[in-house]
Amino acid sequence: MRWFWIDRFTEFESGKYAKAVKNVSLAEEHLHDHFPGFAIMPGSLMIEGMAQTGGILLGELNQFKHIVILAKVPKVTFHSWAVPGDSIIYTATLTNVGEEGGSTEITAHVGDRLVAEAEIMFVHLDQKDPQFGAIDQKNFVFSMNLLGILDVGQAGDGSEPAGE
Repeated sequence: MRWFWIDRFTEFESGKYAKAVKNVSLAEEHLHDHFPGFAIMPGSLMIEGMAQTGGILLGELNQFKHIVILAKVPKVTFHSWAVPGDSIIYTATLTNVGEEGGSTEITAHVGDRLVAEAEIMFVHLDQKDPQFGAIDQKNFVFSMNLLGILDVGQAGDGSEPAGE
């Protein structure tokens, strides 16, 4: 995966739901052009953050046995925007899980304000499929390499943070 559009998970209940945070910073290059003089987080990148939150939730359910790929965004509604200094909270709930993939419902909030909501569908790729070796895997988002991002409530050294 080339870019992470979530910073960390704050809650994670396997097979049910997850909450992730994306801190919007003016240091992010894309905000300088979107829009000049009124920087906002692009909707497409919020969709990617929602997809990463839901896709990791689905992938973890099967211990990343499958490669999880975003298949379809049948519904998305933007209600507001996020600006530098905001923390976007993505909340993903698994709504359907099967051998071929799964579906999620995801919301994006800044504080109490609903910014966006979406339904996102994913498919599984079987790592044992002979065609799999021909696919450029560096662009896959949801794989075993992301397990560190699931360390909810742990400091960088794996210990419990002070005050918890």
